[in-house]
Amino acid sequence: MFFSIQDLERRKIHFETTFAPGEIQFLEESLQQSGPIAVKGTAELLNNTLGEIRVRGHVTGRLESVCDRCLEPAFFLVDSSFDSFHRPASTAPEHEEVRIDEGEAEIAFYEGDGVQLEDVLREYILLQLPMQLVCSEACKGICPQCGQYLNKATCDCRRERIDERWSALKNL
Repeated sequence: MFFSIQDLERRKIHFETTFAPGEIQFLEESLQQSGPIAVKGTAELLNNTLGEIRVRGHVTGRLESVCDRCLEPAFFLVDSSFDSFHRPASTAPEHEEVRIDEGEAEIAFYEGDGVQLEDVLREYILLQLPMQLVCSEACKGICPQCGQYLNKATCDCRRERIDERWSALKNL
């Protein structure tokens, strides 16, 4: 769904749509939709801002990835409200350092004649996910020595790894 500047100049746009699995492509190949993503909200052109677009609403859906610890499937639910601001890329600072306040840290930039809803959702969902994608907080992962899946079995590997570069200090 595309929100063009021309349409937003005339009126605020209300939307309610569902994206089927695979419609929103994430940057990581391992992160995918495992079900539909439903979103509803509004898009509007803010007055006296030279093209700043505000998109806000509520998104619900389910994502699937590979667990960072054990490589098994991990599922994540998204069910939250979002409020994003988008400025034309032509208003972005050049390659110089610019001091920005806390409110400007959350502003995105767009090129062309408007904003694509899929891009807004992709950015929001990626920012909502935890840094480490795990199947559960109790996941034990995989043994780094033998490769045993530690959630279902244990191994006899020695967990303490000794860095051989420091072994000469044991003799002191």
